Amino acid sequence: MQNKGLVISLAVVITLLCFYYLSFTFVSYNVQRKAVAAAADASGNIDINKKQAYLDSVWTTPVYNLLGAEFTYKEVKDSELSLGLDLQGGMHVTLEVSPADIIKSLSGNSQDSAFLSALRVASKEQKTSRDNYSTLFFRAFRKANPDKRLASIFANSSTRDKIATNDDDKKVIDVVDSEIESAIDRSFTILSNRLDQFGTSQPNIQRLPGTGRIQVEIPGADNPARVRKLLQGVARLEFWDVIEPNTLNTQLLAINDVLVKEQKAAAKPAVATGATTSTDTTNADGDDLSSLLGDSTKTSSADSAAAQKGLDSLQNMANVSALFSLSNPPSAFRYALKDTAKINDIFRRHDIRNLLPRTVGVFWANKPDQVGNQESLELFFLDIGRDGKSRLTGEVITDAHSDLDEYARHAVSMKMNAKGTRTWAKWTAEAASKSPKGRIAITLDNTVYSAPSVNGEIPNGNSQISGNFTDIEAKDLANVLKAGSLPAPTKIVEESSVGPTLGAESIRNGILSIIVGFLIIIFFMLVVYNTSGWVADLAVILNLIFLLGVLASLNAALTLPGIAGILLSLAIAVDANVLINERVKEDLNSGKSQEASIRAGYKGAFSAIIDSNVTTFIKGLVLLAFGTGLIYGFALNLIIGIVCSFFTSVFFTRVIFEYYTRRGKKIAFSRSWSKTLFRSINFDFIGNRKIYYTISGAIVVAGIAMIAFKGFNYGVDFKGGRTYIVGFEKSISASDVRGALTQSFEETPEVKTFGGTTKYKITTSYLVDDDSDEATVKAEQRLEEGLAKIGDNKAEVLSFYKVGPTIANDIKVSAVWSLLIAVVLMFLYILIRFRKWQFALGTVVSLFHTVLVVLSLFVLLEPIMPFTMEIDQAFVAAILTVIGYSINDSVVVFDRVREFLSLKKSSESTSSVVNNALNDTLSRTLITGMSTLFVLVILFFFGGETIKGFTFAMLIGVLIGTYSSLCIGTPVLVDFSPEEKQAEPKPVAA
Repeated sequence: MQNKGLVISLAVVITLLCFYYLSFTFVSYNVQRKAVAAAADASGNIDINKKQAYLDSVWTTPVYNLLGAEFTYKEVKDSELSLGLDLQGGMHVTLEVSPADIIKSLSGNSQDSAFLSALRVASKEQKTSRDNYSTLFFRAFRKANPDKRLASIFANSSTRDKIATNDDDKKVIDVVDSEIESAIDRSFTILSNRLDQFGTSQPNIQRLPGTGRIQVEIPGADNPARVRKLLQGVARLEFWDVIEPNTLNTQLLAINDVLVKEQKAAAKPAVATGATTSTDTTNADGDDLSSLLGDSTKTSSADSAAAQKGLDSLQNMANVSALFSLSNPPSAFRYALKDTAKINDIFRRHDIRNLLPRTVGVFWANKPDQVGNQESLELFFLDIGRDGKSRLTGEVITDAHSDLDEYARHAVSMKMNAKGTRTWAKWTAEAASKSPKGRIAITLDNTVYSAPSVNGEIPNGNSQISGNFTDIEAKDLANVLKAGSLPAPTKIVEESSVGPTLGAESIRNGILSIIVGFLIIIFFMLVVYNTSGWVADLAVILNLIFLLGVLASLNAALTLPGIAGILLSLAIAVDANVLINERVKEDLNSGKSQEASIRAGYKGAFSAIIDSNVTTFIKGLVLLAFGTGLIYGFALNLIIGIVCSFFTSVFFTRVIFEYYTRRGKKIAFSRSWSKTLFRSINFDFIGNRKIYYTISGAIVVAGIAMIAFKGFNYGVDFKGGRTYIVGFEKSISASDVRGALTQSFEETPEVKTFGGTTKYKITTSYLVDDDSDEATVKAEQRLEEGLAKIGDNKAEVLSFYKVGPTIANDIKVSAVWSLLIAVVLMFLYILIRFRKWQFALGTVVSLFHTVLVVLSLFVLLEPIMPFTMEIDQAFVAAILTVIGYSINDSVVVFDRVREFLSLKKSSESTSSVVNNALNDTLSRTLITGMSTLFVLVILFFFGGETIKGFTFAMLIGVLIGTYSSLCIGTPVLVDFSPEEKQAEPKPVAA
């Protein structure tokens, strides 16, 4: 083997890198463990707020020192292998920006009957169409009004500089589409900044390409109502006067005095009477600091000069409060991120608020600045007036865009309407006349995005905001400024929530399935292949290290389907090793030397390994392109696992074998009992093909009949609706739960066991067409009302999943496309590789047979199985995985068939040669099938209820896939292959 040094170097370097990235996961786990210890009381109960406070306190503090390089907890979290929502609990939400509302705004809220009719048609068609909303709208408008120009609707005061009355329809469509895209970007920016308040819970937000949707995942979120309100609230863009801190000297000194007295009192030992001075630290209602300060009362004034002197001398005082001591530099009101929670605690207190004038609001900057070696956030004091209403809002802004100022620095230009221009001219004149120049803050959702100084009156409403902006920051601010002029409401079209109880159970199941499945693979290879078995095991271990290391480097999240993908990739790695070992065994048994056998074994197995890996890789790419959420995680892990397994199985193991061979050491590739394992089987697969065709046909016909009679049992992600996982204190029957909920939901919900008689999966289509928060709350209330009827059996909602009809249709269509594309791509690959259409036909027939039989068995067995068997995204992923497995089998079998046909004698028939090839490769087929089945059985029993239907589909799929390649696909190949010379096949034992 050439390039052995390169293989060894790569293995060492990649292993070290993987351990480097995985080390962050262990450090993060250790910090979490310390946080739990700090938050636990004497009884072991954990205070969630204390735990979060501990994590916040170390967020920007170095917690990991690696060879002199220090990493903060934030940096550690950014590099760890995190857990998915199904393992740790939390909330997953898909939001859709409403294009209908944007189109209405661009039309100036037109009441034109043709316009409104086209909107209604587009809204109706969107539920069943893959086209975007604007395309549906324009198509409906043109169809009903072929002679009417779009400019007659969209040329108005709000689009004056973008659309003219004489513009053609293409120009109007381009502008509308551009504004919709801009609105989606703006919503993404706004949501990203809102989610920053979740701190160390690390929410993840991303745009879903090709749609107007935004996906949000918030680990650990336990208040769905608050999250919904936060994500769907209307953006509030407002302008306020900045109050410089030196004008609040008296009040700030008074606050400092109160805090210093408390510090001194706390430092004194408690007196015998136990008397204490209490301080009101009750939190006010609301989630933002400004709302907490809005009702404070005005204090009496004091001598400003004395106050200034006192404030300036604060930094020389021995005892100052956290308000000043934590500021960097002192009195600048800039605080390290880890200290912002302490400042918030100060201003949440009623007694502190009462020391500030009621016209003063306290706001944080939107983003931190770099001060020295740490990030600091500035605290602003703004003049919110007595009524808390800003003089200008985002509604007056007609346009905003990133620009360059006179010094070629990134800036933002904005334009106001007539009303805004008048107010802005007067306001900027007042600010410019102040000494020093006044500042006007721009806030969105109560955080300050910019607070520029005003150099002079701006009379025409055209303003430019300069500052230390990057290009991206300037574009973000421009997007923010447009938030009021063109509102982009978002609605939740998909939502799921997993409670911590179900998440902890999933973690246990996931870890157990990985450990047991991994150990079974290791043990199986050792038992069957002796010395070469431990080499294969070493490759599997290295493969697992590589896989986890790569996932950690990508900061990926580990989910239950992801764990299934890991175990499946390990089974693929075992398959490659089985192919190699079986080939080497054949050559050893034929009398070749160990060195020659190893060389021939790798050469003979290489093409089959390449083909099987490429076809599985194709399947993974299709899943990656069309899958979302958990299925995406499964595909990602599978693809990474395929690449890693190819390197470890083909290159790494060969280096080890050649190392021992050169030193004259004997390597045992089997044990005495496994030397000819499954080699003595001689079965007439081709001769019995009509029997197989009949059996398969009967199953498929029965399945189709059942489908025609009762239809598919679609999951909620394919039909829309709401699903709840509910746990009970005591055992209860499904019929009792169903009876209690039927009246509440005004329909009979679907109730199925979820791992026992104390846990049920409840699915309802109640208010499925209503995406509003009110509908979600009403459905939850109806669920609670129904559960309350059960009596003394306490119930708890462990998880929740909601899918709207529009996204359900999109998921279903994507699933169909993924299946079709996967089959076509695999067909083309087999056609190219084998260069005979009979091989490609046999593969496709085998694939369709596998899908139809698995689908039929799923439908036939669904009524009698004690667990949920739904046709959903997970089932589609299982089908695609089974297709990949079936193709692996077909490729390996066809590779051996091609080899045997190339040596075919003129006296032999094609059927007899093919039958011999099938029996020859049967050993590999059965051993690989057994190793894969072992893994799937472990996943089925230990993987938990969440993926039980998924693993069951894969379990029967692997069995049917093996059967298809041997008993269906290959016989079809024979049936369509021309006989070069007919010869009476010799009878073989059945």
